[in-house]
Amino acid sequence: MLQQIYPQVPHSYQYELNKDMQIAAAHYIPTVSAGKCRQVHGHTYFINVTVAGNELDDSGFLVNFQILKKLLHDKYDHTVLNDHKEVFSDEDSNHFPTTEVVARKMWETIEQHLQTLPNSPTCLQIFVRETPTSYCIYRPKRDCSKNE
Repeated sequence: MLQQIYPQVPHSYQYELNKDMQIAAAHYIPTVSAGKCRQVHGHTYFINVTVAGNELDDSGFLVNFQILKKLLHDKYDHTVLNDHKEVFSDEDSNHFPTTEVVARKMWETIEQHLQTLPNSPTCLQIFVRETPTSYCIYRPKRDCSKNE
């Protein structure tokens, strides 16, 4: 995998972990306005997950890299994203498997898992590169009044 520098999120956490992975998957965008993307086609997605926190777990990890890979790569690699009906929808544009929605859904998956961990890490962003020239970053809205 090419080494890449990703846009960073300013934060005051002590630890920041980044996990890169590649996911080969197909999808289609179920709307006429998607043009050629309405047809089933595939990508090799390059994903970067950024997790941060102040405490390590009993193993000395912020979060185990293998868990992040299992949550995303093992679920989506070599699949048709539209077939994941528990995640994506052909009826609601907020759930079409566009790059933006894929990034948000991946963040939701990671963050849901992180919230179960006693050391309370959080996912700061998900970077999804769909093609060599196109990518999307999802960052959740943060309450600026809270002290990290």
